[in-house]
Amino acid sequence: MERYFDTMFAYINQIWDIPDGDKAVCRQFFKSIQVKKDTILEPAGKIPLYHNFIVSGVMRNFHLDEKGNEVTVDLNNGPRFFTSYFHFMNRSISNENLQCLTDCEILRISRDDVDLSAAMGETQKDYTIKVLQQKMEQDKERINDMGNLTAEQRYLKLLRNEPLIIQHVPLKYIASYLGIKPESLSRIRREIT
Repeated sequence: MERYFDTMFAYINQIWDIPDGDKAVCRQFFKSIQVKKDTILEPAGKIPLYHNFIVSGVMRNFHLDEKGNEVTVDLNNGPRFFTSYFHFMNRSISNENLQCLTDCEILRISRDDVDLSAAMGETQKDYTIKVLQQKMEQDKERINDMGNLTAEQRYLKLLRNEPLIIQHVPLKYIASYLGIKPESLSRIRREIT
């Protein structure tokens, strides 16, 4: 499982220089799990229990609209932190589901352990703030893209920035994430090729 931590520390080091003492704290509190494809890791209707670090695999975050249709609001492949951030941090009931779209290798930490490890570590508060700032910037960029880019431009941007997602995620989830109908995405893909 040391490979899991090596992957997480390499990711964190892109954001913040993590000292050895904080690595030891992470090893103490993060637990490794392997999750099968199509598993709902955190269901809607409950308070999210874990902050997940995707070592490998692809996950999505989705909710149901008023008609019962699934709306994909986030797609991610590892390495990356992933949870329903607002509800996890505020310990509130989430309307979102976290689903593994492929087999996933994950390190995760409970909400209580986040607080304990932050009190023990030198830099965890700092890099946690950086991770949350990055998430807020990504959400802001996505909102901007939805309002200012065409469906084709959104697809091309996703294709350019996240080719693994295009390869491993069913088209219906990609279409939902891009805010278009699956048949529109199929047409865009045909026109591009």
